[in-house]
Amino acid sequence: MSAYVLAIDQGTTSSRAIIFNDEFEIVASAQQEFPQYFPQSGWVEHDPEEIWASTVTTCRKALDKAGLTAKDIAAIGITNQRETTIVWDRQTGQPIHRAIVWQDRRTADLCSQLHADGHNPMIAAKTGLLLDAYFSGTKISWLLDNVEGARRMAEDGRLLFGTVDTFLLWRLTGGTQHATDATNASRTLLYNIHENCWDEELLDLLRVPASMLPEVKDSSADFGMTDAAILGAAIPVRGIAGDQQAALVGQACFKPGMIKSTYGTGCFIVLNTGDEAVISKNRLLTTIGYRLNGKTTYALEGSIFVAGAAVQWMRDAMGLIESASETGQLARKADISQDVYLVPAFTGLGAPHWDPDARGAIFGITRATGPAELSRAALESVCYQTRDLLEAMRGDWAGMGDTVLRADGGMTASNWTMQFLADILNAPVDRPKVLETTAVGAAYLAGLYEGIFPAPEEFATSWKRDRRFTPAFDEDLRVRKYNGWKDAIRRTLTR
Repeated sequence: MSAYVLAIDQGTTSSRAIIFNDEFEIVASAQQEFPQYFPQSGWVEHDPEEIWASTVTTCRKALDKAGLTAKDIAAIGITNQRETTIVWDRQTGQPIHRAIVWQDRRTADLCSQLHADGHNPMIAAKTGLLLDAYFSGTKISWLLDNVEGARRMAEDGRLLFGTVDTFLLWRLTGGTQHATDATNASRTLLYNIHENCWDEELLDLLRVPASMLPEVKDSSADFGMTDAAILGAAIPVRGIAGDQQAALVGQACFKPGMIKSTYGTGCFIVLNTGDEAVISKNRLLTTIGYRLNGKTTYALEGSIFVAGAAVQWMRDAMGLIESASETGQLARKADISQDVYLVPAFTGLGAPHWDPDARGAIFGITRATGPAELSRAALESVCYQTRDLLEAMRGDWAGMGDTVLRADGGMTASNWTMQFLADILNAPVDRPKVLETTAVGAAYLAGLYEGIFPAPEEFATSWKRDRRFTPAFDEDLRVRKYNGWKDAIRRTLTR
């Protein structure tokens, strides 16, 4: 049997394909960015065809780099930007509109109306989610109500909905598979995470026909075979998980109380709570961590909308840096006497504040403030937001205990950022040997089904740490810095 697994990691700003061998070593990878569209303030869209094209291109490039063919690949695992919503015509396979991205706020008014009508408690009880434009359900409603003829087509059974994983699976399998996994389903506002099924009451509330919805499977399951014409041979698709849950798996956080934080466009902290669906008192999300062999493992999640995107903003919109890697170097040079705070609420604030109307702000600037101080503020903002979430998690679940944070994603390459994170959390931060843990998780789920990779308990023993960052701040400095952040947040919040 071939021992290679192909992970498709379809993210918010780029698509990647990574080939792993049976030792979880990266054999080859390829990455391609694709355009972001901002039709109006607070709106964010992707072109599904550009997502699809970049996915196929990177898969082919990775195979070429590895000197492999599709016949050498034992299985494909897919991980994806969650909540991003695509609706397409089941007959033609063509999307009816650009994808509405998870960051998009166009349905905030609809969410406010549903909240005013008293629906939030029922939605939270069934889905573990808050009533927010972040999730897929209201995005589907918007598409059906605003694309000409869409609602009639949906009611006639002609339209299909999917998050990005589902759309890619449909395309990869030549339109034979319309499916998703439990982690992605749990992010739609339409899925009952306790009964593990699409919920009729939620579908009626958001006016989404059940015929649009994909079949929900385990995270490691038979998702069909790819069309041989796409990559050169038919390959089984055997794993799917939303990006943050895939990272939970890739970081081997299989025991209740283990916690990971992924730093990409946004930042997402996921705490394994085992078979207990912990209901948050601090506006965190209760979600499905993964589902294996029909058994659901739950998690608490905190979502930070802007992490690496703050660095992208400095580079692309402000022109203060030429590359993201400069920020760590600049932060080291910053004037430590200046307490500059950047609150990157570009599309509102996520957990634990959930203020969709908040907008970005900078506090504490002087005539002496320059790119170095702003770089430091951008990196620090991610660490402060991480602490906000951990404080909320401690308040929600007694089982959390002492924290060792397993961190991954692009920003963890910055030693400066990871050290400040440990300092402000007053907790150790572990960086893994393989930073691409989201892709590792997708590959593991696929290889697990095929028998290439071992059971979770054994896989956990193979996790390797690159470096542990331990706190070095004195307590007075930690308190002063964090109090300054909380003051900046108070000034930014609109409610």
